[in-house]
Amino acid sequence: MTAVLSVEDLSVHFGPARPVDRVSFHVNPRETLAIVGESGSGKSLTALSMMGLLPRNAKVSGRVLIQTPQGPADMLGLPEKRRRLLRGKQIAMVFQEPMTSLNPVHSIGHQIEEVLIAHENLDRAARRTRVLELMNLVRIPDAARRIDDYPHQLSGGMRQRVMIAMAVACRPRILIADEATTALDVTIQAQILQLLDNLRRELDVAVVLITHDLGVVSQWADRVVVMYAGLHVEQATPAQLFGDPLHPYSYGLLRASPRSDAGLTYRDAPLAEIPGSIASARGEVGCPFRPRCPAAREVCGTVQPPPIQHRGDRLVACHFPGILTQEERHVAAYA
Repeated sequence: MTAVLSVEDLSVHFGPARPVDRVSFHVNPRETLAIVGESGSGKSLTALSMMGLLPRNAKVSGRVLIQTPQGPADMLGLPEKRRRLLRGKQIAMVFQEPMTSLNPVHSIGHQIEEVLIAHENLDRAARRTRVLELMNLVRIPDAARRIDDYPHQLSGGMRQRVMIAMAVACRPRILIADEATTALDVTIQAQILQLLDNLRRELDVAVVLITHDLGVVSQWADRVVVMYAGLHVEQATPAQLFGDPLHPYSYGLLRASPRSDAGLTYRDAPLAEIPGSIASARGEVGCPFRPRCPAAREVCGTVQPPPIQHRGDRLVACHFPGILTQEERHVAAYA
């Protein structure tokens, strides 16, 4: 199966800081890939890099390959004019906070229509018809009446649906949802996630779901990439990650999240936080998780472990993968 999106050795530098460091993953057609990690782990920067939306003082290296009808295109190697043609048409993004992402002085219908003006050769009447179709597609009730409403007249959930309508207006092959449900209550969050999953199937689109909510990951993702300090530290299916986390950081995330699933090795352990705070982005020697890791050894302070294949198709960047999933250590690991 040919991946619709391939990220290869993606790095982002701001002067001496390197908040994204050699991240690699791929997304298959109609797949939902979740990227998880603490705030500051580099998830949103990775997404913005893939879209080519970082400021000019950012130095980006690596490759972001998108499968287009004309063949693979590297978003990082294209001129800005060509990237603008791909944004919205081949790859689109739902941003984290719809109230600040939408323009308060333009109606929601006008803002959805702008995407069609940029990418589709439609007259004004056809564009308005298409906007109404998109509003109905994302389940905005009474679309004909609300098309001329302004963002402040909508609830948070409705504004997020407008953002999704803008993102899928030109039927992109890849949809990035960056913390798309963070500011919403759990009921609306479930509706938005169900909507994204429906659109994935109806429009044949692959979804990159950026989140810190492991409950969302367990329910909606096909594969999971765990990031820490700008690094890709583990990749697995949700069943593999939740049942047998191999990286100490993944294990710590699960220990810090309320869980009631039977059969997990840490199910009886008390809720525990990961000590300390996330490492800086200045490229310190060794494993960046070492200061917070209860299983750190001498080698962890001198050699940064690369991602290696482990237990079949899993990837983990650790010198001692699986060390904290041993039954005799699961209670005391982060106590």
